[in-house]
Amino acid sequence: MVNIIQVLSRYDGVARAKHLAAAGVSDFQLKAAMARGDVSRVSRGVYALPGADAQLVSIRSLPAEPACVSAAHFRGLWVLDAPLQPHVALTHSRNYPGFVCHRSAAPPTLMDSVVQSLRCLPELDGLVIAESAVVLKGLPLSGLRGRLDGRNDVRERRIVAGIVPQSQSIIECMARFLLRRAGFHVESQVNIPGMGHLDLMVDGKLGIETDGAGFYMDKTSFEEDRRRWNVTTRLGIPTLVVSYPLLKSRPQEFVAMVRDALNSLSAAA
Repeated sequence: MVNIIQVLSRYDGVARAKHLAAAGVSDFQLKAAMARGDVSRVSRGVYALPGADAQLVSIRSLPAEPACVSAAHFRGLWVLDAPLQPHVALTHSRNYPGFVCHRSAAPPTLMDSVVQSLRCLPELDGLVIAESAVVLKGLPLSGLRGRLDGRNDVRERRIVAGIVPQSQSIIECMARFLLRRAGFHVESQVNIPGMGHLDLMVDGKLGIETDGAGFYMDKTSFEEDRRRWNVTTRLGIPTLVVSYPLLKSRPQEFVAMVRDALNSLSAAA
């Protein structure tokens, strides 16, 4: 006998009756789970576990599926900003107030969601989602390029050209984008003997390390970052350490800081 809790968990806690039935959940099991309080009926033909994501409940109650940036969020990809309105995939052209509707297969594939994000969102928002899909989920870059071969996909192809499959974090992706847009030559994951890989190297002489302390869950990772920064200092590689709040809220300050550091290095040479 299938476990209804496990089945619902595969749908992130919210599923339609037809999907439960397709997974082998009987009507008797569904009613018994509701009687115990393990499952609740949240709308017609839609069932959820206690504490299920309210946005996902609203999306699947339309009925629709998460798309674009909303799908990226539920898939665990890097997302800069939660959308003001949920993005949904619909197989028809009807629109729903309070939702951004994408005509798409429902549910969209990972590739579909990435392409939607690239076409729908600002450049940096689309880049971090696409890069994380490549880095975290193994989305093939060749396949992504193949989906963006149309005459109207010039902007999207330019964004995809900036993806670095070896990228380590959303912070690194943001810093690289901002610096390249400002006209700097930026290399990613540069090998430094005794250290490992430096997150970024700007114009061949200034290192950038991203401070992920706010994203780490353990002390070991925090201490490793400090060791790496100490190595660059001993090797005489000038290195700036940047944080997510700086890049997100004060990008112009970040770019100016890098430019000032490079100017100082040139003056001292």
